[in-house]
This record gives sequence, C-alpha cells and structure tokens, in this order.
Amino acid sequence: MAQRQVLTLKYRPRTFAELLIQDHVKNTLTRAIENNRLANAYLFAGPRGVGKTTTARILAKSLNCLSYPQPTVTPCNQCSACVEIAESRSMDVLEIDGASNRGIDQVRELRENIKYAPSSFRYKVYIIDEVHMLTKEAFNALLKTLEEPPAHAKFIFATTAPHELPGTILSRCQRFDFRKATLNEIVERLKWLAAQENIKVSEPALAAIARRADGAIRDAEGLLDMLATYSPEGIELAQVEELLGLVPADLFYQYADLLISNQPGLMFDFVDRLFTAGYDLVEFYTGAVHHFRNLLLVKMGSNLTEALLPEEIKRLKEQAQQFDLPRLLNIINILGNYEKQTRDSLLPKILLEIISLKLMGFGTSNLTAPRTASFEEKARNQGKLANDPAPSPAQPKTDAPVAEKQADKPLNQVWTELLNRLTQERSGMASILQFARPLNWDGKKFTIGFYLEHKGNIQLLKTSHARIENLLSEILGKSCVIEATVIKEKLPPDLLNQKIIKQFGDAQEEI
Repeated sequence: MAQRQVLTLKYRPRTFAELLIQDHVKNTLTRAIENNRLANAYLFAGPRGVGKTTTARILAKSLNCLSYPQPTVTPCNQCSACVEIAESRSMDVLEIDGASNRGIDQVRELRENIKYAPSSFRYKVYIIDEVHMLTKEAFNALLKTLEEPPAHAKFIFATTAPHELPGTILSRCQRFDFRKATLNEIVERLKWLAAQENIKVSEPALAAIARRADGAIRDAEGLLDMLATYSPEGIELAQVEELLGLVPADLFYQYADLLISNQPGLMFDFVDRLFTAGYDLVEFYTGAVHHFRNLLLVKMGSNLTEALLPEEIKRLKEQAQQFDLPRLLNIINILGNYEKQTRDSLLPKILLEIISLKLMGFGTSNLTAPRTASFEEKARNQGKLANDPAPSPAQPKTDAPVAEKQADKPLNQVWTELLNRLTQERSGMASILQFARPLNWDGKKFTIGFYLEHKGNIQLLKTSHARIENLLSEILGKSCVIEATVIKEKLPPDLLNQKIIKQFGDAQEEI
C-alpha cells in the first residue's frame, strides 16, 4: 500500500510557473537565470508558510537540472538532480537548519567543504533556513566566503526575522521579501485543492480556515487536510470552529450589540454562556479586538475586500452605524491591554465581566474620581509649600481675575459630575476621558491632562469639545473653555483595576 502524502507536500510547487503569490520574486529570479545574472547569495525574508524554502529548492533545481546544458527556468523534475533535490538527499544541495547549526564550528566546516567542486551538479547550493539564528561569530566567519565565494557555490538564506541579521550580511545578499497571501488568495487556493481531492467544503468554512492561516498558504493547506480527515462527509463552518477552537463570529456581533445596550444582566448571561461553552477567553479577546478593528475600518471607509468576504463587510457596516469613532478606539485599546492580563489570570471570567461593564459605561466615574481627588490635594499642598510668600503689606484690590481662584465646587467633584453626565448620555467621550484627569480651573479655562500613552486622545477630544464645554459650563455655573495637555507619566492603575489585579495575585500595592 502506497504511503499517502499530505497536501502540503503533494501539491508543493515544483517550478517557477507553479509558484504562488510571489510574482515579484518569480519574475526577478527567472530573468536573472535567463540573462546569466545570478548573485552569489540570496536572502528570502518573510513570515512562515509563504514559500521561502520552496522557492529556494526551485532555484537550486533550475541551476542544476541535468536535462539542460545550462541553468533553466523550467527544471524537468525528472532527472537525477531534480529528484535528489526534491527529496533532500543531494550531496551538492545542502539544506541547513540555522537554529540547530548555529555555531562557529559548523560554519568553519561549511567553509572547508565549499572549497571542493560539486560531485555531479553544476553548483553547490547551500540553503540555510532561519539564518538569523546563527551566532555573531558564525556570521563573521561567513563574511569572507559570501564576498568572494568559489564560482561553483551559491548561498540561499531564508529568515522570518531579517532585522536580526548583521548589516554586513545583508549588504552581501540580494534580498527578496515574501508577502503574506490575502484571504481571497488563500480561499482560491483551497478551492482548487478541494476540487483536486474531491473534498466538500463550504464557503464560510474556507473563509474561516483562511483567516486562521493568517496569510500562510502552507498552514491553510495543512488545516484543510486535517479537517478533511476529521469530517470526510463535508466540511462546514461548525466543524472548523469545533476542531480549531475558534470563537464563532456571531458571538462577536452579539458582544458588540450588548455593549451598546443598557442591560448589564444580559452581558453577565453572555459571559456565562461563553465560559460554559468552553471557549478560550484569550481567543475571544483576540477575536473581539479584530472585530472592533474591522468596525473601525468600515466606519472610516476603508477597503476590506482583500481581507473579508462581501457578506461580512455588509454586516460590519450595519453594526458600525451604532458606534462613534472615539468609542471604537477606546474599546480596541482596553481589550488589547487586557488580553495579556487575562492570559495570566486565575479568574478570567470575572475579569471579562468587569471589563465588559466598564466598556458599557458603568462605573466610569468611580474609576477616576478617587485618583483625581488624591492628585488635586497633593498638587495644591505642594503648590502651597513651594509658593507661600512671606508676609507683605496689603495690596489694593483689583478687578483682574485671580489665576488660582477655584470654583465653588471642588475640582474632583466637577470632574465626577462631568463623567456621570457623559455616561448617562451614552457618549463615547466618557470612556475617552477616563484616561485623563483635571489639572486646573482658573475661572475661565478648564485644563485637563491625558496620560502619556493616551496622548492621541487629545485629537479625539476635539470632535466633541463643544458638548463638553457646554456641560462644564452648566456644572460650574459660568462659561468656560476646555484645554487638553499631556501628563508626562504613565497611567496609574485605577482603584477598580487594582482590586481586580489583587484578586488575581498580581497586585503591586495595597488599595
């Protein structure tokens, strides 16, 4: 009984004509072969699963195919050279794993071997995968060989981290950057494979596989192969979500709808169902961030046809109408920040419940008011100590306003009332302003400061500053303008977050 080949090997491109996606690489290399303008060393850079090693093997076959008297762009894949290279058993084409052969001793051995002419091929080709894993000493040992290699030797380096390579190595290589495949390109490839193998698979299932592959065609092919084994009668979206542990897309739409509702009880029920169903909450956070990012992009009129199917874009546009831009940005920011904390948390369900209520606008004022009061009291005390003048003769009274004169209401009380009013209006600005604190009120100008990592919110404030000024004027009893600046310090954890972190064993201080 013949051994079955997995799809990734069975349908691996064997010639430049079969090479997928990377047209810029294919065209340049074929012209270099046709015009005899080959480089001494090539660097193939790009994410995993996009064809770097496959292209290196095709190039090695093109240089050494014995069916032609000279290098060709169409290797026969039948001669002994092509077969040996395809099966990784050639003595003249060596594939080296940079991660496990990273020391100077291995490179010295390579330098000794490279002196000898190939045993049966035209060229000795050294394919070093994950070349960035070599040590500094190993790279230094390679420099002279790369600069002046023997005429019969070629180097092909592959890496997922070109930024980690020394500049001296980069300058001696011709670099080709391999791009990720788009969602539609992966879907089309999977459709072709399914037709070749008589695999029944639905469009939504293909899209889910392509999205999980994240631009890597090899990963997508491997997932399709696994799913075909798991569900030979046909692959539907439910099977993909079950086997790959994906959170169904419908749950993200439900979550977004709940955030704009005023029903915290339903949100608790949603989180409970999510947890009871056994979904990975870290996976949920990641998917939710991507979902709200997509809402933000369609809200701003971005073209997502390369990343999403038409029916998905239509559904996103309908839901995006219920959110304003500041609120979407705030949701993405908070969910992204809490993902790592959830990964390490002992009580992820409770954390998700609290974060969800926070995103709904509940408890916003309670998060900021205590910090603001503490800050204001400290600032006033420091100012009094530093600026307390010595006794002097009484000065005549003037009608000019005093810059340090405060409103009748304490500053923190004004700030709390403002946040409460914005929260009641279901305004996205309530969530934006929780990353700021009041600094001063001189009778005309109300100054607030955003923490360093949220300084971009100053631009968002401009979209609603008129409404905020009106609310402040009502609260203060006199007209005012608002001014925003940057506080040159990072956001301290608010009281609620400190309590959550402490419950999970990560607290840094007593509350």
